Amino acid sequence: MTDSLPIRREDARVQRSRQALRAALLDLVEHRPFEAITIREITDCAGVGHATFYRHYPTKGALLDDVAAGQIRDLMALSLPVFQARSTIDVCLATVRHVEAHRRLWSALLTGGAASAVRAEIIQTAREYGGEHHPTAEWIPTDLVQRFAATALMEVLTWWLERGDTVNSEDAAKLLNQLMFFPIINPAS
Repeated sequence: MTDSLPIRREDARVQRSRQALRAALLDLVEHRPFEAITIREITDCAGVGHATFYRHYPTKGALLDDVAAGQIRDLMALSLPVFQARSTIDVCLATVRHVEAHRRLWSALLTGGAASAVRAEIIQTAREYGGEHHPTAEWIPTDLVQRFAATALMEVLTWWLERGDTVNSEDAAKLLNQLMFFPIINPAS
């Protein structure tokens, strides 16, 4: 029994370190471009040692991938209930506002070199949620819905992020609703 106690403490310490590193990157990327952030800045902000970083991640890109996976899960948790919602625009607005709250991070994820990995992660997450949320338009194969939704979500969000402040979140949500969700959940006429 006492042998398992140190393992739990280590697991909790590992989790705290990873969480601190993820939170530090999120904080830093809100103020500066990802490319300009150093590992030293991340560890300083996280309050962990430089060696601790490398015990968890081989590169800052690997940390970004970890942060991205969490952000994608959060985004998909907001987006996928649209298939069950009466008001799809509300779900779209919540999705866009989530991205807006982490605008720099999402800009780095969608407009940088990570875009194909982000798309793959969105598709994978959609597949994981696929058993819970089904499109109401039965003529569309589920795996196609997942791929189409991931691509449409990325393209609308990327387009919106590239425009800076020229397109507000409400208009971006309307576009997302019309281009991504409306064709999927409404049967073909």
